[in-house]
Amino acid sequence: MRGPLVVRRAFSEPLLLLAAFGSILLATTTLVALTMYVSSIGDAGVRRAMETASYRETTTTISSLVTAETLPRYDRAVRDVLTGVHGTPPALTVSLRSDSYVMPGQDGEKAPELLRFGSHDGLDRHARLVSGRWPRTGGPVVEAAIPLPAASAPGFGAGREFVTEGRLDHRPVTVRVVGVFQLHDPADERWAGEELLRRGVEHGDYTTYGPLMVARETFTARFATNVRAVWTAEPDLGTLTLDRLRPLAEALGQVRERLTAAGCVNCLTAGRLPGILTQLATASLVTRSTMLVPVLQLLVLAAYTTMLTGRLLADHRRMETALLRSRGAGTARLAALAGGEALLVAVPCAIAAPWLGPPLLALVHRLPWIEASGVRLTPAADPGAFLVAFCVALAAAVLLALPALAGARRTYVEEQTARGRGVRGLIERAGADLALLAVAGLAIWQLQHYGAPVTGTAAGGLGVDPLIVSGPALALLAGGMLGLRLVPRVSRLAGRLMSRRPTLAPALGAWQVGRRPLRYAGPALLLTMAIAIGILSMATTSTWQTSQLDQAVHRAGAGLRLSGPAAGPELGPLGRGTAFTTLPGVTAASPAFRGQAEVGGESALLLGLDAARLGELFGLRPDLSARTVAQLSRALPGDRAGKLDLPGRPRALTVRVEAGAAVPARLVLSDALGAWHDLPLGGLRPGGNRVELDLTPLAGRSGAITYPLSMRGLVTDGRTALRLTGLSADGRDVPVPSGAVAFGPSREPGPLPVVLTPGLAASLGLGVGQTGPATFAGRVLRVEVAGVVESMPTSAPGQQAVLADWETLQARELAAAQPPRPVTEWWLAASDTAPARAILRENPQWDVTVVDRGELAAKLRDDPLASGLRGALALGFGAALGFALLGFLVNAVVAARERRAEFAVLRALGAGSRQIFGMLVTEQAFVVGLSLVSGTALAVVVGNLVVPHIVLTGQASAVTPGVLFQVPWAATAAMLALVAGVLLLIVAGLARHLRRGQTLEER
Repeated sequence: MRGPLVVRRAFSEPLLLLAAFGSILLATTTLVALTMYVSSIGDAGVRRAMETASYRETTTTISSLVTAETLPRYDRAVRDVLTGVHGTPPALTVSLRSDSYVMPGQDGEKAPELLRFGSHDGLDRHARLVSGRWPRTGGPVVEAAIPLPAASAPGFGAGREFVTEGRLDHRPVTVRVVGVFQLHDPADERWAGEELLRRGVEHGDYTTYGPLMVARETFTARFATNVRAVWTAEPDLGTLTLDRLRPLAEALGQVRERLTAAGCVNCLTAGRLPGILTQLATASLVTRSTMLVPVLQLLVLAAYTTMLTGRLLADHRRMETALLRSRGAGTARLAALAGGEALLVAVPCAIAAPWLGPPLLALVHRLPWIEASGVRLTPAADPGAFLVAFCVALAAAVLLALPALAGARRTYVEEQTARGRGVRGLIERAGADLALLAVAGLAIWQLQHYGAPVTGTAAGGLGVDPLIVSGPALALLAGGMLGLRLVPRVSRLAGRLMSRRPTLAPALGAWQVGRRPLRYAGPALLLTMAIAIGILSMATTSTWQTSQLDQAVHRAGAGLRLSGPAAGPELGPLGRGTAFTTLPGVTAASPAFRGQAEVGGESALLLGLDAARLGELFGLRPDLSARTVAQLSRALPGDRAGKLDLPGRPRALTVRVEAGAAVPARLVLSDALGAWHDLPLGGLRPGGNRVELDLTPLAGRSGAITYPLSMRGLVTDGRTALRLTGLSADGRDVPVPSGAVAFGPSREPGPLPVVLTPGLAASLGLGVGQTGPATFAGRVLRVEVAGVVESMPTSAPGQQAVLADWETLQARELAAAQPPRPVTEWWLAASDTAPARAILRENPQWDVTVVDRGELAAKLRDDPLASGLRGALALGFGAALGFALLGFLVNAVVAARERRAEFAVLRALGAGSRQIFGMLVTEQAFVVGLSLVSGTALAVVVGNLVVPHIVLTGQASAVTPGVLFQVPWAATAAMLALVAGVLLLIVAGLARHLRRGQTLEER
C-alpha cells in the first residue's frame, strides 16, 4: 500500500484502528448529543414553565393615582419603560375605576346605594354582549355597559337613561345604559380583585353596583378625578431563553426606579414574574448541573476505553517500535507517528459527531417514557456542537497516543519488564485508588450537604461546583479500581478450586488468569464501570419515576381533593357532598376540614378526615410512619357524638325550645355523608320558643341533600340552660329524648386521638400511645398520640401537621358548645378521575378548586426541568453498554491473536477445540462474572449515596416526601443476563474463528 507512513502504519492494524474509531466516534457523538440535550432541555423547560404559568404569575401591574392631565403622561411613561425592559412592547391593559356615585333617586339619603364607573381596555375580547352594544364616546350623555349580575338592579336595563351625581364633587352625570355584558370566565385570574366586575354588586358598609363600563376617552374626560389606574403588562414569553432569565428579572426589579425617573413618581409596581424568573434560572442551573453527572461518567468511561484501546495498540506494536528505534527513529519521530495515527482516527469522528448527534437525540426521544412528556427538541449542528466534538476528539486522540508515547523511550527489555509489572500494580502500590476514593468521598459529602451540584460563588450568585458534579464519576472510577484489588485474590482462589476438577479446560483457564491477573484488569475495570453506569442510569430513572408519583400522592392526598367555600348559592352546605360523591368513578369519599391551628404553642396544619376511610383515601407512603394506615384508621376514632335521626326527607323543621334567659342559639345537623352544619335559631327569649327552619337552602339551587338528616344538638354560649321540648319534620312530630340539648358524650370526653408530625410530637413530649395535655386550637385538652408521620400528606415541606378523626373532632366542638367545623374539602377516591374532572369543568358555578392526583403526576412527569435527567440517563445507559461491548470485543480478539502460538502448543499436546473453547470461556467468565458482580455492587452503593440528592423538583428544591433509592431488580437482572449472553456470544465467535484458522493451517 502506497501513501504516507502514518497511513500505511495505521491500516496495518485494521481491527485496532476500527476499534479506536468506534470508541472515539461513540464518545464524541454521545457527548455532543448530551451537550445538545442539556442546552435544549433548559430552553424547553423555560418555554414549558412560561406556557403553564398562570396569568397572575406572568403579568406585571403598575398602579397610580391619576387625573385627566396626568393619565396620558403616565401612560406614555409606563409603555416606554416596559418596552425598554422587554425589548418589544408587551400587551398592555389599562383599568380605571371612578369614585362613588349615588344611585338614581336616593339623593339625600343617609346611607344610599352607590354605583361606580369604570374602563377596561379590550373588555370586548373577554366578555360577550347579552343585549345592546358597547358604549361609544362623544355627546352630552355618557354611554355605559353594565355587567349582567348588576343589570337586575332597578333602572339598569339596556336602553335606560338616568342622572346620578358624585358623592365627592356632587357633579351630575347623565347616563344611558346601551349594553349588558357577561364575562366569559368570571373565575379567570384576570379578574382577581375585581369583585364588583365579577359579581355586579358588593355588600359592605354601602351596597355598590356596577361598574358601568365606559370608553376610555369618556372616563378620562368625565371621571379621572384623582382615581386609581392600573396598567397590566402581558409580555410575550414564548421565546424566552435561559440567558435572558436573570437579566429580565433584574430589569423588572428596576421598573419602579425607571418610572420615577420618567416622571411617574407615584407609580407602584407589583408582580411575581421577577421572582419566578429568578427561581427558574436557578432551577435551570441546577438541572443542567445535575445532567452533567452522567456526562462526566461517560467522559471517564470513554477516556478509559480509549486508553485501553491505545494500550492494546501499543502492546501489539512493541516489536515494531523496538525495530524502529533500532533503525534510528527517535522519540519525536515515534511521537509524531503515534499522534498522526490518533488524529487520523479522531478527526473524522469530530466532523461526523455534530451531524450524528441530532438523529441520536431523536431516537432517544422516541422512547415511550420520554415521548409521553410532550417535549420536542430540535437541536442542530451549530458551532458549539463542532467545538465540543473537536475538543472531545482531540482529547481522545491524546489518550489514544499516550501509551505509545509512554513506551517510546523504553527498549524492548524495558517494555517487557513494564508489562510484567503492569500499570495497575503500580497504581495500587502507590495508593492512587485510595486517594481517588477520598476525593470522591469529599465530593459526595458536599453533594449531600448542599443538596444539589451547585454552590455559592464569590460574587454572591450560584455556580456549578466541579468537584460535586464529578463526585459520582470519581466514585465509580475509584470503586472500580478498588474492586480490581480483588482480581489477584479471586484468581488464585479460582485456580485452587479449578485445579481440583478432573477436566483440563477450566483448570487451564483458571491457571492462566492466576498467572497473569493484570492482563484481565483493564477489561474488568471497563466492564465494571460500564455495568455500574448502566445500572445507575436504570436505577436513577426508576427512582425519579417513583418519586414523581410519591410527590403527586403526597400533594393530592387522595385521588381527587376538592376545596372551596363550605356553602354557595348553587351548592349549599349539605348539597356539595351529594354533588361530589355522585361524580362518575367515585368509590369513597370523606368530608374534611383543613385549617391552621395552634398545637402545643406551634402553628400547624389541622386535618380532619373520616378515620374509617383512611385506607381508601389517605395517601401515606409506608416508610413515613411506623404504623400502617390501617392501624391509624383503627386508632384515630375517639368519643363520638350521638344523634337523632329525622324521618323521611324533611324540607322544614319546627324546633320548640325552652330557655332560662334570652340567649342566641344554633341547631346542629348532619347528613348521611357526615357533613355537619349549624342553623341559627335567632335570639331565644326566656321560656318557650318555637322556631321554623327552612332546610331547602342547605341544598342550594342545583344541589340535593343526602338523607337521612340527623340532629346533633343545640349550641349556645353556655350562659343559660336549654331544653328541647319538641321537634317536627315537615309537620310530623319526632320523639325527643327527655331534656336533650346536645347528643355528645354523657361524660367528660376522653383524650383526643391524633396523628402528629415529629416536630409536634417532640414539642409536646409525647410518643406513640402516650397521652398528655396540649393547647389545641385555643383550648387545653388531653390528646393521645395515635401515630407519628414524617410528613403529613397535603402539607407543605417542613410544615407541622396534625390529623384527627372527623366525627371525633366535631364531637369535641359540640361538647365544648362550639359550632361544628365547616367542610372545607372533600376527599374522593376514584380509579379514573377524567369523567369527574370533566363534570367539574362544566360547572364553574360550583366554585371548586380541584387537585387531581393523576393530573398532578402527569404535570410532574412532563416538566422538562424535572424530567430532563431521564433523557441524559438513557443516552448514558446506551453509551455505557456500547463502550463495554466494544472494549471487551477488542480486548478478547487481540488477546486471542497474541496467544496463537500458545494455542498451537496446546493443540500439539492433544488439546481439542472444545478444551480450548472451555479455557477461553473460563478466562472470560472470570472477567465477566467479576465485572457484573462488582458493577452491580458499585452501582447500589454509589446510587444510595448520590441519587436521592440529584432527584429534585422542577423548581430545584428538595423533594417531599424524601426520595427513596430504588433499583428495578427485574430489569437489572434482564440487562445483566443480556450483557452476559452477548459477551458469551463474542467468546463463542472468537473460538470458532480460532478453530477455522486451525482447520486452514491443517489443510
